[in-house]
Amino acid sequence: MLHPVIETTDISKVYRMGTEEIHALQSVSITIQRGEYVAFMGPSGSGKSTLMNIVGCLDTPSGGRYILNGHDVSNMTDNQLADVRNREIGFVFQSFNLLPRATALDNVALPLIYAGYGKSERQEIAREALRSVGLAERALHKPNELSGGQRQRVAIARALVNNPSIILADEPTGALDTRTSHEIMDLFEALYVKGNTIIMVTHEEDIARYAHRIVRLRDGLIETDVINHEVNTHHQLVSK
Repeated sequence: MLHPVIETTDISKVYRMGTEEIHALQSVSITIQRGEYVAFMGPSGSGKSTLMNIVGCLDTPSGGRYILNGHDVSNMTDNQLADVRNREIGFVFQSFNLLPRATALDNVALPLIYAGYGKSERQEIAREALRSVGLAERALHKPNELSGGQRQRVAIARALVNNPSIILADEPTGALDTRTSHEIMDLFEALYVKGNTIIMVTHEEDIARYAHRIVRLRDGLIETDVINHEVNTHHQLVSK
């Protein structure tokens, strides 16, 4: 029997600011199967970023259960969560989060250091990851020698090196122009077709339409959770 890669049951998140309680999430239950491509959407304050942080093991819920790839991570310590993040999750951020003085190759290889790989093996795996995003010839370039789209491709390659259970993309096109945004989304589509599980957080409707399932949040609750029957492609957008 196949387990869902992500399963949350009645998770809540309460932040305390002085005497005030902020209920960022309220009894959110969601199941994501391996190989799905899901977008979390919602206005500011809807809870989508909080849900992403919990799903990405960057935070823990105040209540409820979160099962990631068959393991209950709801009450793990910070060190345990860090280990799970490194093994199970590949992150792609809006601001790329690359080390400015390191080459593309070294940036991509960074997670493999924590995973205990030797230098030659790290570089071999990192080169293959760069090749998979079309940047093999830029391996020795530093971030300031790359375009915004190329930097995001480096970040995606870094997210792939540990063969994670899920790729978590937080506003992955927020710092890119329109054409480059759609090129990056085409790359995510190609990764999805290869069988990767992708969860994307975005406030942009045209970007969300690349996902095959769209979960909308409002006031800490799931408002709608629907299959997207009108998946965008770069060709469709350019031809409009």
